[in-house]
Formats: sequence, structure tokens, C-alpha cells
Amino acid sequence: MTSIKSRKHTAVSPLAQTTLGLAALASSVALALPLSATAGALPGVADAPTAAQRAKARNLPATKVEADANGDYKVDMQDSLKFTQPILDTTQTVSIISKEIITEQAATTLTEALRNSAGVGTFYAGENGNTSTGDTVYMRGFDSSGSIFVDGVRDMGSISRDVFNVEQIEVTKGPASTDYGRTAPSGSINLVTKHAHLGKAVSAAVSYGSAARKRVTADWNQPLSDSAALRLNVMGQDGGVPGRDHVEQTRWGVAPSLAFGLGTPTRVTLDFLHVKQDNIPDGGVFTIGLPGYSSPDPERPWLNDAAPVDPSNFYGTLDDHDDVRADMATVRIDHDLGDNATLRNITRWGKTTQDYLLTSFMGNASRLDTPDASDPAGWTVARSNPNFKDQTNRILTNQTTVNANFTGADVEHDLSAGLELTREKVESRGQAVIGDSAWLPADVYHPQPGQAGHLDYGHNGADGHGTTTTKAVYLFDTLKFGTQWQLNAGLRLDRYDTDYAASAVCGGRRGPACGDNPDGTVLPSVNASDSGSLFSWKLGLLYKPAENGSVYANVALGQEPPGGNALVLSDRPNSVDNPVFDPQQARTTELGTKWQLAGDRLLLTAAIYRTVVSNQVVQDPVDQQYYQVGKKRVQGVELAAVGKLTDNWSLSAGYTTMDASVVKGSAVSEDGSSDLAYTPDAAFTAWTTWRLPFGLLVGAGARYNGEMKRGSDGAIGTPDHVEAYWVADAMASLPLGERVNLQLNINNLFDKDYVAAINKSGYRYTPGTPRSFMLSANVRF
Repeated sequence: MTSIKSRKHTAVSPLAQTTLGLAALASSVALALPLSATAGALPGVADAPTAAQRAKARNLPATKVEADANGDYKVDMQDSLKFTQPILDTTQTVSIISKEIITEQAATTLTEALRNSAGVGTFYAGENGNTSTGDTVYMRGFDSSGSIFVDGVRDMGSISRDVFNVEQIEVTKGPASTDYGRTAPSGSINLVTKHAHLGKAVSAAVSYGSAARKRVTADWNQPLSDSAALRLNVMGQDGGVPGRDHVEQTRWGVAPSLAFGLGTPTRVTLDFLHVKQDNIPDGGVFTIGLPGYSSPDPERPWLNDAAPVDPSNFYGTLDDHDDVRADMATVRIDHDLGDNATLRNITRWGKTTQDYLLTSFMGNASRLDTPDASDPAGWTVARSNPNFKDQTNRILTNQTTVNANFTGADVEHDLSAGLELTREKVESRGQAVIGDSAWLPADVYHPQPGQAGHLDYGHNGADGHGTTTTKAVYLFDTLKFGTQWQLNAGLRLDRYDTDYAASAVCGGRRGPACGDNPDGTVLPSVNASDSGSLFSWKLGLLYKPAENGSVYANVALGQEPPGGNALVLSDRPNSVDNPVFDPQQARTTELGTKWQLAGDRLLLTAAIYRTVVSNQVVQDPVDQQYYQVGKKRVQGVELAAVGKLTDNWSLSAGYTTMDASVVKGSAVSEDGSSDLAYTPDAAFTAWTTWRLPFGLLVGAGARYNGEMKRGSDGAIGTPDHVEAYWVADAMASLPLGERVNLQLNINNLFDKDYVAAINKSGYRYTPGTPRSFMLSANVRF
């Protein structure tokens, strides 16, 4: 085994490295200031609301159930008490996807909803031996799948999350370790759930769409007394995926919420979520014939001119499945400590179990059979890569946060402090093919899952068990000096302990050496532990030239320890999850400005940012040892607008550029460049609606993702990038009386063909969804 060494080095400050000029920021301010004058630039800032008032304001969106969707996209506050300031005065890029946008777009999953945040998406289709499923989200150059939270609590598992019980989705870009603990360098995604409230409301939706998709949701909120209420959200869905043969999404869920003490100083909310999924997963489509494809075999040059396959092709089998069960129980207590302080305690137990078999393939020379060059009808590709997963994730956590507002020495403080105690566990059972059974090859151009034959598989004796306990304390303070200057500071200290043990079949690619044991013997493979402390911080300076505007600078440091993403430690010498290595560090510098216009109904934001991730593991080309001297960097510009331009015209739009590259270390993209893979160089998203005088609501949207490189692993002849693309969407909602409306959504209006995601080897890709329809009847009582 190649030995591992740690070569300590001094990190260079991103401020010293910054090459992005201030011209973009200055231009944004120059443009925004004249506009702000029309909105009324006041000489001072109005009195800040108290901590208790802000806590109540965070619950206001939950009372909109009875209101007709009318493009109320702008959300002023994040849900967590850790964020003491409105978005306008938060010194970081934050985009909030409201439930109004989710409803208008008929989005059903987190992945679909995240299309409203520029440059965030599921661009990666996994490795050949580990095909991606669920919300495999990339953001600002890095995999953010392990940085998904529900009400501020980490949500583990590579599953697809339904949004039927989601009030809003908060996307925070840049290191979020100070807010949540270990996170990806690119930021975090927080789903805020629906809670019971004192409004009486019943709503339901029945939908039918392309690929025989059928979906029913209902939301019932019932006051039980002057201070208690019950809310119930339910969902059921069955059907296929537009443009994909045999792929299915079948799930149902129930989410009751019971609240006591509403409108009193002490409020208690009991929430439960249960979701069951029985899906047929998508293993992707063969990239043969796509731009950039060439023959993997020099003796078969005719493959250079091969035609692309039908993007609806399904190369899996009838045995493929993705079965998920997710349960989550939460007790939340909010208590007002007078007029200027609030305490919140959250206790959460969660369990997610996923069992899947997903057929993928490798179209390399040995697995691609073309017996007759002139007859592609006889070409086959081996179904030789079954992907198994049988995993359970558990979490038990208690989080206590105190929020207070007070004035001392002529400085006003908005203080938030807290303690988190968390225990997370992961358990996996190895699955493998039994004996010599194997699936039959798939026809390259006309695959039939029913012709795959039968595969014997089962538990092979291998398993893995991991436990991580974390104790964390944090402190945030916004210091207000007069009416124009604010200093936003936060720090967090995490103490973590991780234990991981696994066994594997010996003699395999990554299994332990067999020694004197026969090949196929299950032997211990990893028995490792890691512990340490993570210190994260952020510091922002904000200037308010007017009540409705802000200009800020922010610096933040985040960390992620070995095994931090999935709680799985490794003994491989080149893995950042090997406990001999130090945590990765991400330092972000951001300069930005935010302005509220149109009577504070429209929020405009602009920022330039740079994130440098250090402690990357790289191999020295001379001594072949591994050292933590690698660096990656992503920098760019982010612009956004959200809210109402008029009473009837609403808008949500965002644009970002991402110059993502390896600063020090080996290239990670197939083309040999320093660019990071699965990261578009530019991205744009927009959604707008207009309500006509007779009540018809019409909407349109556009999405753009720039060219993306794929990863490198030695594959021959596969595309090294995916091309840029534009997609347009549209909707119309017609009221039928006061309580019913019909809504028609058309996605990919112009039926654009595009590659949505590609796997690391480039053998497989996920085609973009073709033109599809969804018709919904929405009812309110």
C-alpha cells in the first residue's frame, strides 16, 4: 500500500489572491442607488423588530394556505433563529424558493424546485460502480448532497425528497459550517416544513400528466382551540418519467403536525413525516453517437460514425428497484423570554432506509459487441454492472437556540447562541451476484428489460457500521452602530467522534487481500476512528446607504472532516475520508449589495465571490506519496431578482458565473484542463407570472446551463463534456369560481434535446426531460 503523509502548509488568504475586480460591484451599486431613490431613500433605519417579533414573523408563511397563489415569491427571513437579520441585511448570498413558486411550477421533488437557483442541479450521474440516485446536487463546483437539512437538521441518504410538506427551500451559498456544522464548501440547502397554525384552511390538488403521472395532495389545517391546531399533509403519486421508458416514480407520504400554545409565550409543535417510495431507478442512456464520442476500439473505426440511441431507451432490467422508507419525528418548543428574547428547542429522530438494485453498464471495447459493422441492429452492450445498496441512516439530535436583542454601550446587539447534541448512525449490508448468474446483454438501439434473463443476488456477508457523535456550540451577533453600519459575526465549535468498521469480500477491486483465505472470503476491511474539533467562523461588514439597501463584505471559513459527508471512513491512501488526514477547509470571500424596490416588494442582489478549498489530497509525482497540499477554487458573479414588479407581475430570476478550477493538484476533468467537472461555466434561471384582469394567471420560465466538463477515469472514446442548453417552460392557471382553478404546466416548451447529467466515465448520460404536460385541479375550502 502506498504510504500516506501529511505535509502542512500555510494557506494563502483569498483576499490576497483575489483577481476579480470591484467594477461589477461598483456598477451594481451605481445602478441600484438611483432606483432606490424612487423607493424613498430614508436618512435613517426604522426601529428593528424584537427577537420575539422576528420569531413570529418566521411563522407567517404558514398562514398563506387560504390565499390564492399570486406570485408572492419574496421571503424576507430565514426560518432558523441563527439568522437574526432579514435577507436584505444578511452578508451572504441566500436564495429562498417559496411554496408559491413550487406550486406554480408543479414541482414535486427537491431537484425540480432547485431549478430556481442558478447553477444548482443534479449534473452528475455517478461512477460506473456507484451510480447516483436521488438528490445528487452540485453547487458552486462541489457535491452538496451531504449538505441537505430539514428545519436545520441534517437529512442523510441518497434519496429523492418530495416537497409536498415543504413551506420554503433556503439555499445558502458559500461555507455554511458556522450555521450547520460540517457542510460542503459550496453551501447548504434547508427545507422548511409546514406546521400547524390557527388559520382554518383545506386545500387539495389532483394532477395528471405525461408518462401517465398521477398525483394527489391535500393540506388540511384545523384549529382545535384558541391556542391549538392540527395540520395534516398527505401525498400520493404514481406514474412514469416523461421521455424515459420503464422508469417509474411511485410514492406516498403523510405528515401530521400538532401545535399547542399558539399565540402564547410558550408554543409546542409535534411533527411527523412518513414517506414510502417504490421506484424503478434510471441507470442512464448509452452515449454512443453523441458529440465527442469515438470508437473505444481502433479496430472498429465504424463506431466513430455510429448513430445516437433513442434517449427514451432503458438499459435496466425488471429486477431494478429503488425502495425507500423515510420517517422523521420532531418536537419543537418555542418560548418567549420577555419581549426581546426567544428560546427554541428542537428534538429530532429520523430514520431512512434505502434498498436498490440499479443496472448500469460500461460501453468499453470489451463490453460493446458489434459483430456486423453494417448492421447496428445486432450490436449489444453487456449488462455487467449491477449496483446494489442496502443502507439505513439514523439521526437523533437536540438543538437549543436562544435569540436576544439588547443595547449596550450605544451598540445594538442581535444575539443568537446555542448548543447542539447529535448522534448519527449508518448501517450497510453488502449485496452481490450469487454464483455464475448474469444478465443477458442489451441491444444497443432497442434494449428490452424483459429479455435480460434472471440474476441471482443476495447478501454476501459484507457490511459496514458507522457512528458519529457531535457536540457543538455556536454564537452569532449582529452589532449595529447607529443606523448605517452593522458587523455580523459568527463562530461555531464542533467536537466530533467517528467510529467506522466494515467487512468486504476479499480479492475484489477494493476488498482486502485474501492471504491464505479462498477468494470471496468476507474479511474485515476497515476499522477506523477519527475525532477532533472543527472551528468555523464568518465575519461580515454591512453598510446601509438607505433603509432599503445594503452593501457588504463577508469572509467565512468552513470545514469538513474525514467521513463527514456520509459517515464512512476509508483506508485508501488517496481518500480524503482516511482518518490520517486533516479536515478539508473552505474559505469564501464575498462582496455584494442588496436593494428592496417597488415598495419593498422586489429584492435585487448582486455579489462577487471566491471560494478556495484547501487540504485536498494529491499524489506527489516523484515519491508517489499522498499529501494534503491540493487546492481548488471557484469564483464568479451572482445576480438575482425576486418579488413583485407590480400587483399583477411577479418575477424570480438568477444568473451566475462559475470559474471553477484546480489551483494545485492533478487535473480532474477528462479534457486535461484545470476545470472542475459537473460545473457549468454560467447558468441562468427565470420564472415570471402575470395575472390578467379576468383572473387568468399565465407564467413562463427559462433555464440555461453552460458547458460542463466530466470527470476523468481513463475511459476511451467517451464525450469529455456536455454542451450548453436552454430550456423554456410555461403555465396557465384559470379560476373556476372562488375555490377551484385549473392549472396547466408545459415543461421544455420547445422540446429541446439536451444532456442533463453525465457519469464519470462518460459511458452513460441522463437525457433532459422532453416536452411534457401536467394538468392540475386545485381546490380550496
